[in-house]
Amino acid sequence: MNGASPHLTAELAELLGSNKLGTLATVGQDGLPRLSVVYYANLGERIFISTLRERVKAKDIERRGWAALSVRGEEPPYPSATFTGSAVVRSAGIGEDTALVMGRIAGLPEPPEPQSDEALAEAGRVLIEVTVERVSAVTHV
Repeated sequence: MNGASPHLTAELAELLGSNKLGTLATVGQDGLPRLSVVYYANLGERIFISTLRERVKAKDIERRGWAALSVRGEEPPYPSATFTGSAVVRSAGIGEDTALVMGRIAGLPEPPEPQSDEALAEAGRVLIEVTVERVSAVTHV
């Protein structure tokens, strides 16, 4: 789930791909930052977060089109970085990407079978997709 790209060195790609929890930052309706701990998966510079449509993080992203994900390694010296970029809330064609996230949550070696868009919509689920455009606050990587 990782790989080098224009914004990700091999080390940054490894940090992003080897963790499954991060802190998502969005901008609330009042203009103040909002933070939420989330499970995520990534394919290169695309970060996926499955959430419920009514969650404020989804509404923030729909309104602002931006998010940042801070990721920290679990072993000393606790490498970390913040991955920032444009973000969208998707509800179509999300089965495979949602399965990637669910597989990470469950700790599965392979993602589970994807659900249909209809089944995910019935459950109220959408997919946040952040495209990494900048990496900052890099430590011990």
